[in-house]
Amino acid sequence: MTARVTDLGLPDGIQACLFDLDGVITRTAVVHAAAWKQTFDEYLRQRDGTDFRPFDKGADYDSYVDGRPRADGVRTFLASRDIHLPEGAPDDPPDRETVHGLGNRKNELLLELIRTQGVEAYDSTLRYIERARAAGLRTAVVSSSANCRDVLRSIDAEDLFDVRIDGVVAAERGLPGKPHPDTFLAAAKDLGVEPKAAAVFEDALAGMDAGRSGHFGHVVGLDRVGQADALRAHGADIVVADLADLRSRA
Repeated sequence: MTARVTDLGLPDGIQACLFDLDGVITRTAVVHAAAWKQTFDEYLRQRDGTDFRPFDKGADYDSYVDGRPRADGVRTFLASRDIHLPEGAPDDPPDRETVHGLGNRKNELLLELIRTQGVEAYDSTLRYIERARAAGLRTAVVSSSANCRDVLRSIDAEDLFDVRIDGVVAAERGLPGKPHPDTFLAAAKDLGVEPKAAAVFEDALAGMDAGRSGHFGHVVGLDRVGQADALRAHGADIVVADLADLRSRA
């Protein structure tokens, strides 16, 4: 039997689903956190010596870098420590002491971790996306990652999406990243639906902020790390631990 929108745990009137990548489709949030920690700890140790305050993969990651474009994550975390670096250029080498240099160092470490550890998908999310498409809903992936396409290909999921708005596309179009809603709004526009007819699926607080400020029809928070209350405070209409749970509430 063909799935209905309400079978998916979504309100009537939803015509499209906009999915974040890391932490929603793939289990790469832990890998991102590890890459950020190594990047910042190496920099802070070099700057402040052995008494430096390490990057916290919980609080610092959730508050300052999760869901944000890479350079924004560098700026936001360093500002929390009252550190302000020159911007530099997007092609700065990873050892240059600039915003883009640190961001490129993080990406270098991330790619190495992905090469050595691989990428694992949330099978329940892939099944949910398949059911959404079977119900006639259009689908998009919306990610700040410049590696989004390669990650989707590695899990054989590129064909599950009608539209991809990632770090590469955002840079080409000049779209500010999350917590701004622009990338989600661009995905809805490319799918041919109004924001009120689209559901956002996110696990990051910055993504919740983007869903709320973009006035989307439904914002689903995926609580992978025990931050359900924070997800609700930042705009989630519903919070579930897994998309299989969302279906079970339909």
